[in-house]
Amino acid sequence: MTKLKCAVIGTGYLGKFHAEKYASLADCELVAVVDINEVAAKEVAEKHNAEALTDYQSLLGNVDVVSVVVPTTLHHQVSKDFLNAGAHVLVEKPITVTVAEADELIAIAKEKNLILQVGHLERFNPAVMGLGEMDDKPVFIESHRLSPFNPRANDVSVVLDLMIHDIDIILAIVDSEVERMEASGTSVLTKGTDIANARLTFKNGCVANVTASRISMKMERKMRMFRPNSYISVDFQERVLTKHFTGDGEMFPGVPNIETDKSIFDNGDALLEEIKHFVECIKTGARPIVSGEDGRRALATAIEITELLH
Repeated sequence: MTKLKCAVIGTGYLGKFHAEKYASLADCELVAVVDINEVAAKEVAEKHNAEALTDYQSLLGNVDVVSVVVPTTLHHQVSKDFLNAGAHVLVEKPITVTVAEADELIAIAKEKNLILQVGHLERFNPAVMGLGEMDDKPVFIESHRLSPFNPRANDVSVVLDLMIHDIDIILAIVDSEVERMEASGTSVLTKGTDIANARLTFKNGCVANVTASRISMKMERKMRMFRPNSYISVDFQERVLTKHFTGDGEMFPGVPNIETDKSIFDNGDALLEEIKHFVECIKTGARPIVSGEDGRRALATAIEITELLH
């Protein structure tokens, strides 16, 4: 089988790992990495026997697959150029800065029959994948995504940086339109919002309380889901999925026993699984787990929360 010619645009913290994953796949050939920092591009390229470039224009029409791992403000233009040139695109989250930009990328991908996948990496966390299909939808969800301060990702607010992960997962699980939302937050160390809380009320009655902070003294990534007869806890960081549910017998007269099923998953490699899934969708034409439409939906919700904060 002819190998897919792949390139990574942006070789910063995450981009270098994208390059590593493509180079490891038997059905892919990493032909080039691009970064405006020539030294950074050469460092990554030399590890994988790829070409180092400072301008992606020469790759248009010459690669089959790209990962777009540049600052968010550049997602739209870079992704648009490659889609128009006939390349499948995996763009990091958030998909774009505006919903209109996301709509344009989705339209181009559809018109040209190309795969557009968005890098919401937590969807490939083994604890999340262990949830499977949820026939019994939750009625209340609570999530906390807390992180110590890191100057690396402060070009966007904490909503678009951290909270959007949980927004994406919650929207996929609830599968209902948001009817009402409230939000509060503040800046502490940056000019943008550093800690935020949002309360989403869905048309099907579910309520989600979502908190994100990038000024915490600890790292925590947890989500709790309450259903009529069960409670599910997901620890993204430790990759632990715990299910508590009503079982046979009674612990008190008229009160059913509560049983527990706990799964602890191996470390795994979520980014490798994400890129393998992207490549598989290219080969089969299947819809990605996180499609352009999913990325757009998460972005639109995150933007609305951000507007409420302001």
